[in-house]
Amino acid sequence: MRSCLAEIENSVNAKQPSGQVQATAHQLLEFGQTVHADFLHQLKLLVEIESPSDNKQGVDAASHLVSIWLAALGAKITLHPQRTHGDILQADFPGRNRRPRMLLLGHLDTVHEMGSLTRMPWREHDGYVYGPGIFDMKFGVVQMFFALRALLHIQRSLPGPVTVLLNPDEELGSPVSRPITEKLAPRHDAVLVFEPSSGPDGACKTSRKGVGQYLLRVEGKAAHAGLDFELGASANLELAQQLPRIAALTDLNRGITVNPGVIRGGTRSNVIAESAEAEIDVRVVSAAQARTLERALTALRPVDPRCTLHLSGSMNRMPFERTANTIKLYRKARKLASDLGFELPEIGVGGGSDGNITANLGIPTLDGLGAVGEGAHTPEERILDREIPRRIALAASLIQGVL
Repeated sequence: MRSCLAEIENSVNAKQPSGQVQATAHQLLEFGQTVHADFLHQLKLLVEIESPSDNKQGVDAASHLVSIWLAALGAKITLHPQRTHGDILQADFPGRNRRPRMLLLGHLDTVHEMGSLTRMPWREHDGYVYGPGIFDMKFGVVQMFFALRALLHIQRSLPGPVTVLLNPDEELGSPVSRPITEKLAPRHDAVLVFEPSSGPDGACKTSRKGVGQYLLRVEGKAAHAGLDFELGASANLELAQQLPRIAALTDLNRGITVNPGVIRGGTRSNVIAESAEAEIDVRVVSAAQARTLERALTALRPVDPRCTLHLSGSMNRMPFERTANTIKLYRKARKLASDLGFELPEIGVGGGSDGNITANLGIPTLDGLGAVGEGAHTPEERILDREIPRRIALAASLIQGVL
C-alpha cells in the first residue's frame, strides 16, 4: 500500500503545485486523470474482498484495507468493535480551521453473498467495470480516499476537520451502526454520502423515501380439516382477507407504496391454519405519511372474530426530505460541477440510506455522490470507467467548497 501511495505522489509531483490555499477545478481534474489507473487498482483490491453484510470476517477485511489507506493520509483511525457484525470504521482528519466540520458517509457491506466473485468476477469491458458491490458502494469508498488525497497533495492540509465513517450494515438497515452515526453526525456541519449516483447523468440524491418494515401476524384456531373443520378458524383465510386492505394503502400519486412481500401460513394441508403472517415493506416521502400509514396498519381489525391480529415493526429509516438546507448544499454542488465542466442533476429516489439518518437529525445532507453506473444488487453491477476523474474532482471540490 505504501508503494502505491508513493507512486501516486511521484506521478503528480511534477504536474501539481504544492501548498496552495485553494485547489482549482483544473488541478483536481488533472489529478483525477493522473491517478485513474491507481484508482482502478485500489478499487479492484477492495471489490475482490467479498464483504456481505452477514459476514463479519469479510467486512472486517475490507475495513482493515481501507483503514491502512486512510491512515497513510494522516487520519486518526478508530474502530468501533462489533460482536456479530463488521466493525465500524471511523477516520478523523484535522483541518487548518476548527470549523466547519464535514462527515463523509458510506458503507463497506454488500448484498452479494460469499462466492459471488466466481460468478461475477472483476472485469473491464466496453467502458464499464464489473464486480460485486462495485457500484453500491465500493467505488464511493475509494472515491473518498482519492478526493482527500487530492486535497492533501495540492493544499498540504484540509481547510477544516473531516471525518470518514464507513458502516458494516447499511444494507441491513444499519442496526448496529445507527447509534454511532447519530452520535457523530451532530458534531458536523454537513454530510456527504457517497452512495452511487442515479442514472446515466450521475444525478445526486436530494431526497429519499422513508423505509418501514412491519410484520402482521394472524392467530387463528387449529382443527382437523376433515374431522373438526367447523371448529377451526383459519389464519390463512383471515390473512388473505387482510391483504387487499393492506395493498389498498398504496397511493402512487402521493409516493406511498405498501408491499406485503413475504407470506407464510399453516403447517399441513389437513390442518386448519393456526397462524399466518405477512412481511410488509412500506415506502413514504414524508414523516406525516409515515405516521398516517402506521395508524392505518394498527387500525386493521379481523374479519373473522375468532382470529386476532398482531402488528409489529416500525419505520426503519424516516424519509430524507428535500429541505432548504439540502437544496443549499445541492446548489453549491451544482455550481462546483459546472466549474468542472459538467451538469449535476438532482433526483429523489425510493431506496433509503444512512443519509436518511443524518438528514432527519437536521444536518445538511447530500447523497448519491458516488459512482456513475447501474445494476445495483444484481449480477450486472457496474460502473462507468470514464467518469472516475470527474467523480474524484467533484468529491474534492465539495469537501473544499463546503469547508
